[in-house]
Amino acid sequence: MSMQTTLAKTEYLPLKEISRPIPPVLDEEKISKMIETLKAHEHKSSESDESALPPPDVLVIRRNGKTHYFAFGGCHRFQAYDRLNTDKILCRLIPCTVDQLKLYLGSSAETLLERI
Repeated sequence: MSMQTTLAKTEYLPLKEISRPIPPVLDEEKISKMIETLKAHEHKSSESDESALPPPDVLVIRRNGKTHYFAFGGCHRFQAYDRLNTDKILCRLIPCTVDQLKLYLGSSAETLLERI
């Protein structure tokens, strides 16, 4: 979390709707610890709206009537949720333009948006 995203809106998003175009380099021990944290939190507070892990930053692009979600960080959190078969996760939503997405993906941003 950065100073810029501290006040960003949070929302639960389906994990399968978040594009992660850059393959992660993973630390299995870190993922295992996050899974343990999520399981422990699940038993403590089944009615809580609070997440056990900090919400990952997700870029939101609205284009041609569609909403696209992209994440470039939080790879270990995403893996932990995925391995627990979590449908939706709490995310910090950051509005983004195509030009801003190009800072991450270069010219392939346009191609990626056309495919999804």
